Amino acid sequence: MTGARTLVLMRHGKSGYPPATRDHDRPLAERGRRQAALAGRWMTDEGLAVDAVLCSTATRTRQTLERTGIDAPVTYVEDIYGGDADDVLEAIRIHAPADARTLLVVGHEPGMPLTALALDPDGTVERFPTSAYAVVTVSQPWDELGLAPDPDACLVGVRVPRED
Repeated sequence: MTGARTLVLMRHGKSGYPPATRDHDRPLAERGRRQAALAGRWMTDEGLAVDAVLCSTATRTRQTLERTGIDAPVTYVEDIYGGDADDVLEAIRIHAPADARTLLVVGHEPGMPLTALALDPDGTVERFPTSAYAVVTVSQPWDELGLAPDPDACLVGVRVPRED
């Protein structure tokens, strides 16, 4: 498959901090549930028809994905949890379906914004709070993403879903 692809890099929603809960197992807070649902509506409104999802194994990322309402095949990838841009790009190269035109990756900070900037070093990410997502267009096949510079990669923008 050749041509433009869209990569959506989403940070999980605001999480709660229940006592004696491991970081990996922290759930979304109520605010995080609202933010994630709003992010899903915004993605739909933008016409981001997600074909496939890669999601961290953490509870809060799984719950974020669920709240977006996005209905696409999902692969849960341990390396996205706590991963940097190299780990996220490797997960994409290994796990993204070759025929996916739009891929959503649900993960954490700093991995999500750093991945966007690794693909488009001229892009700008001023902030990347919970439930934010970056939209990056790329021309490389998923299994080659990040192995060499993609001259067509473009960080289209970062969206921060908040209710007015």
